[in-house]
Amino acid sequence: MSERELRRNLAILPIGTVRELTLLSDRQIRYYEQNELIMPNRGAGGQRRFSLNDVDRLLEIKDFLDAGDSIKDIQEIFAKQHRIALEKHDSELALRRSLQKEFAQIGRFGR
Repeated sequence: MSERELRRNLAILPIGTVRELTLLSDRQIRYYEQNELIMPNRGAGGQRRFSLNDVDRLLEIKDFLDAGDSIKDIQEIFAKQHRIALEKHDSELALRRSLQKEFAQIGRFGR
């Protein structure tokens, strides 16, 4: 993972800042969390801490709702995106392993 992506995943934003960035209410943000559309980290005192990726996700949820999608629709969309990402990761991992085996074979025959 790149340093940029690591920073985007860093959960440091309090709910007040996220509220201002997204124009969503605290209640809406908590509702999306209850429906597992977002999963913010928790600070030492139990307060929610959001990352930039969480903010992007909330804006995406807002766009889907504005387009007429329901919470259930959004859950299905995100589940499908997650499955596709896992399949891609698994495929890339399988390709890496295959290449490693191939290079190992080439190394043995090259000696």
